[in-house]
Amino acid sequence: MHGFTVNPWSKEVIMQAFNKQVAGIVLMGGLLFSAVNAQAAVALDRTRVVFNGDQKAISLNISNENKNLPYLAQAWLEDEQQKKITTGALVMTPPVQRLEPGAKSMLRISATPLAQQLPQDRESLFYVNLREVPPRSEKPNVLQIALQSKIKLFYRPKGIIPSANAVWQEELVLHVEGNGYKVENPTPYYITVIGLAGSKDRSLKGEFKSVMIAPKSSVKVAGQHYPTPYLTYINDYGGRPTLAFSCSAAQCTVKKG
Repeated sequence: MHGFTVNPWSKEVIMQAFNKQVAGIVLMGGLLFSAVNAQAAVALDRTRVVFNGDQKAISLNISNENKNLPYLAQAWLEDEQQKKITTGALVMTPPVQRLEPGAKSMLRISATPLAQQLPQDRESLFYVNLREVPPRSEKPNVLQIALQSKIKLFYRPKGIIPSANAVWQEELVLHVEGNGYKVENPTPYYITVIGLAGSKDRSLKGEFKSVMIAPKSSVKVAGQHYPTPYLTYINDYGGRPTLAFSCSAAQCTVKKG
């Protein structure tokens, strides 16, 4: 029988048990280094969620990838300010469940009548959190790590659900400003940009601090100016398409066709 200790901390990586004796060894042994290669046991089946306004509920699949130990799975939603919510436009159940070794289960996200009070002309942003809680170890001097996953959830009102093959990211506009660009998003959707460079390969693999652009807004990104900018974004399915832009004066738009 495995016991559990549910930890209320909200950090991305949570130390559930850290023996003082082990801590002392690590702190005092200046030449000693211990690296923990942690891999999540409880996993989600996706990296982002889109909740269409014409749906009453959606389900997410989760699984315990550990074939030997059971885990508890804690799940909750956060709003755009990353504050935990338990009531409101969307609710997620169950908040806690036990997953046996190798088992699969589901999380259910449901819309309440309050969803109609969300903006109907643009997406709203939420976050799905999933934290694994390992069973208490009966062995002394054991370091246990509980990993927490956080993915974005986009509530997409019924009136702006796009057609199946729509690529609204092609409406992005780059404005040359100072030592970089102002990236304008005129669409009603959140767009996450993960690359901007002078070639497709560098846009996919270069060093760029990703930015998420809210609907009908813009952000400034630093970097050099390019004759033909290439921009890489994340789509609804977690894919990473790249767009090529053509520039005229201080404005760049997507090359089409």
